[in-house]
Amino acid sequence: MSDEELAKDLGLLSALTIGIGTMIGAGIFVLPGVAASTAGPIVVASFVVGGLIALVNALSVSELGTAMPKAGGGYYYVNRALGPLFGSIAGLGDWMGLAFASAFYSIGFGQYLATLVPMPDVLFLTEVQVGALVAGAVFVGVNYIGAKETGGVQTVIVTVLLAILALFAVQGWLSFDLATLLGEGGVAPLGYGAILPGTALVFVSFLGYAKIATVAEELKNPGRNLPLAIIGSVAIVTVLYAILVSIMLGVVPWTELSQSAPLTQATQSAFPAGLAGVAVTVVTLGALLATASSANASILASARINFAMGRDRIVTNWLNDIHPKYATPYRSIVVTGAVIVVFIAALGRDIEVLAKAASVLHLVVYALMNAALIVFRETDPEYDPAFTVPLYPLTPLAGIGLSLGLLAFVGGQELLLSGLFVVAAVVWYFLYARKNTTRQGLLGRHILARDDELPPSVVGAAATVAPDGSGRVEDVPVTMVALSNPRTERALVTLGAALAKHDGGRLLATHVIQVPDQTSLEAAADQRDRISKTSKRLVDDARRDAEELGVPVETRTVLSHEGLGEVFDSAREHEVDRLVMGHSGTRLAGGRVEGALDELTHDLPCDVLVLDERGFDPSEVLLPTAGGHSSDLSAAVARALQETTDARVSVLHVADDVASGRAFLEGWVTDHGLTDVELLVETGDVEAAIGDAATDKSLVLVGATERGLVSRIVGGSLTLSVLDDLDTTVLLAERPRTRSIRERLFG
Repeated sequence: MSDEELAKDLGLLSALTIGIGTMIGAGIFVLPGVAASTAGPIVVASFVVGGLIALVNALSVSELGTAMPKAGGGYYYVNRALGPLFGSIAGLGDWMGLAFASAFYSIGFGQYLATLVPMPDVLFLTEVQVGALVAGAVFVGVNYIGAKETGGVQTVIVTVLLAILALFAVQGWLSFDLATLLGEGGVAPLGYGAILPGTALVFVSFLGYAKIATVAEELKNPGRNLPLAIIGSVAIVTVLYAILVSIMLGVVPWTELSQSAPLTQATQSAFPAGLAGVAVTVVTLGALLATASSANASILASARINFAMGRDRIVTNWLNDIHPKYATPYRSIVVTGAVIVVFIAALGRDIEVLAKAASVLHLVVYALMNAALIVFRETDPEYDPAFTVPLYPLTPLAGIGLSLGLLAFVGGQELLLSGLFVVAAVVWYFLYARKNTTRQGLLGRHILARDDELPPSVVGAAATVAPDGSGRVEDVPVTMVALSNPRTERALVTLGAALAKHDGGRLLATHVIQVPDQTSLEAAADQRDRISKTSKRLVDDARRDAEELGVPVETRTVLSHEGLGEVFDSAREHEVDRLVMGHSGTRLAGGRVEGALDELTHDLPCDVLVLDERGFDPSEVLLPTAGGHSSDLSAAVARALQETTDARVSVLHVADDVASGRAFLEGWVTDHGLTDVELLVETGDVEAAIGDAATDKSLVLVGATERGLVSRIVGGSLTLSVLDDLDTTVLLAERPRTRSIRERLFG
């Protein structure tokens, strides 16, 4: 079971486990000795301050996560709000920050491994670095072949770690000595000014909570549980750090605390001689488990960030090529692994550099995420988070100030190293990404749309960094075709291609493979060879058919438990303008695209066209209309079919009398730009009129009903119940609109 599936089953508890499990390792098992040498006993306050800074940022992550639960995390939010220049900085920063963190966790693993299994020095590498390289290679290999921590394993890991730490806390408290904690110099022998440098060092311990935002879509009641899980995990871990580090420093003097295996040393001192050996072994195994889990999670997360950047053309999608056997983004994982190996070999002698570099890059990303939240709030009318930060805009402004302010206490070497990656991201954007990415950020669009109101320097800067589009697919309308059945593939692609060609746009052919709820996605992926052959044949046919019609086409395949829901999610994710799909169980006589529950709770992501399974022949089109919101889409589709397929269109209106009906129809046709159409005006029963008029037609194109759910359940869908009885192919068109609950129920 994946993290996402566990969250869906267990809700808040599972999400808390995800957050705590990704944060609990390094802060306790690796850093206390190094941090204590930097700050002295006051390092306990350093952990608390780090937790408070993380808590402020966690509020913003919670809001963004409930508004946009997407893969890519901070990169996704920054790229959408601030644009691809800052998206490049956030994406590369997140990626390299995770690589630094993975190297840091691997060094921690090597330190504890060396206490159990002596490792030889090799060339210029210490035994710790050798152990870390072995561990790093194993973690990369595990991700390469697709094995990963599942939600159940993560729960076990967190439970075991908390049990080990609880035993240490109890025994350590019995051995605690305040005089040992304070030493000769008191609580702050190095001065209170050492708190923030200590915080800059230990902040790497608080990087895991943002992972919870990636499972927001799977949480029960995410508007409540997501912020509770994110904020709760940060608060719990902060308290644990404060208690456990205090106990460590009360057992072993801060000047003597080991910088490689501090918890092992503290355990040795806290437990009686007869139990110390066993306790040390248990703690060491716990440290290996914690650092391995954190390193593996960081490598896995980096692959998701690369996927998100590749999708937006910030980096080449070559990185995201899927392995034919393991179905993993193997190139991305190998490149990330190579970077981690370099960091271990070049910087692994000084774990402080790795920790601070990871912190710096993530602090930059957190500052940009807070800025992104402000931009979403101020410029996007459709931004609708289920949770909102308190005291807006003070909270995100505080997040920006605290994140950037902490950089002043990191140290010159780490700032320089991280600054080089930021500069590299900017250079990469102007040399590569700006020519290829298609997406302008909300901030840039907001500025350029107000060029007559804002200072020329601001408008000029926005224009300078905006994507220029050379060497890329133009930012044109996108028609998505949802494929599931080889028998209907050609009909759907032909319809989608005709519409895309009329718009001067491109086609996105998406094969969504629905997996039964009883089967995990991992188990389904085990059948990837069979699935990939079937899917490849289907999408290859779609590509060939679209290219024959002269339309640019992209193809993709998705495994999901949610059939129709995944189709809509994909349409939202790719910001398509129009979605074409087959009947696929949707009762056209119901008069709307969605099922009853979805109709009550969601709006459609874009214009949607549903074609039944009787083929697609647009030579003779019947368009019944009584006006209404979705009839605008019907008219637009009819115009497109006229211009691309030479369709002959007849427009039908059923009225109380012929004169008023013709007047309405003539006005409607004129308003919607339809020419060379046959006007049909009938009186009497609507269903009978549609049935008679459709007899000699090849396609009936009808807009979705405006009637509400209750009205249709009680009285039936007056106009559309005839559709399932027609021998003619039916195309149902629905245009999204924001409707109140009353309108959804009663129309």
